[in-house]
Amino acid sequence: MKTNPASWSRGRLIAVIAAGLVLLILVGIGVYGLIAGPQRPTAPDPGSDPTVTAPGETGPSTPRLPQIRPSSDPDEFARNLAEALFAWDTGSGLMPLDYTSVILAVGDPSGTEQAGLAADIASYLPSREAWIELRKYATTQHLTIESWFVPEAWDTAVEQAQPGQLPRGATAVTIEGTRHREGVWNGETVTSEHPVSFTVFLACPPPAPEFRTGLCHVLRLSQLDNPLR
Repeated sequence: MKTNPASWSRGRLIAVIAAGLVLLILVGIGVYGLIAGPQRPTAPDPGSDPTVTAPGETGPSTPRLPQIRPSSDPDEFARNLAEALFAWDTGSGLMPLDYTSVILAVGDPSGTEQAGLAADIASYLPSREAWIELRKYATTQHLTIESWFVPEAWDTAVEQAQPGQLPRGATAVTIEGTRHREGVWNGETVTSEHPVSFTVFLACPPPAPEFRTGLCHVLRLSQLDNPLR
């Protein structure tokens, strides 16, 4: 008997994820982070205090957020997004919500997945408290990407999907790379490296039937270090 995923409880969905059933990929595009969601709740970030500049003084330079270059190629877009997701500087005067806005700006235009995507992003960034602590050491982070691929689990899910079950142009790209952090401790530069992997769920819907793809947007993110394979 064929089971309807929409009727399953959240608890059973997570249990099935642990069992590795590909069918879960078809549950909303919330596919993954889609179901599993972030690993910790994140309170709204009120942002940093404004900087006051006295007359005659030169204010600090405007901090720059990472940019995500538009692309109609799923692999290229996923890599661009991954690099932006991991690129931050605690000494910039910006806060985690500022970096979150960069990813949300290229999110689902319909808004359907925006709340879930915001929660996914929060699980990748330091909390406000951790950010303030890391700022004491001028901590920065960036990502080097070593491999990217469409996971076999996604291919199987597409084959099993019913018409209309997945958004037009939907796909998934798993990213593997190394997260690099650098800071200053007692006047000395300290660095660390950590392997990371995750899956970007995205869609590149064609603007018209004569086109194969259109500009891509991100739908959701898997849990960090728990990608589709």
